[in-house]
Amino acid sequence: MTTPQSQQPFLSLHTAVVLLIAFIIGVVLGTLTLLTGSPVAAAVAAGLTSAGASIPPLHTHIR
Repeated sequence: MTTPQSQQPFLSLHTAVVLLIAFIIGVVLGTLTLLTGSPVAAAVAAGLTSAGASIPPLHTHIR
């Protein structure tokens, strides 16, 4: 009889929290950029850039 082995999670809790906070930062910055009257493409670029740039600091600060 074999015993079922525990499944490893797809993402660790640390990674999930970092990506969730980065996503929230990107949405907020993209929305604020859109509200200034910038084109939608510029708001999307600002949101993606801010989300991507926030991942390394979040990774080091959240332990």
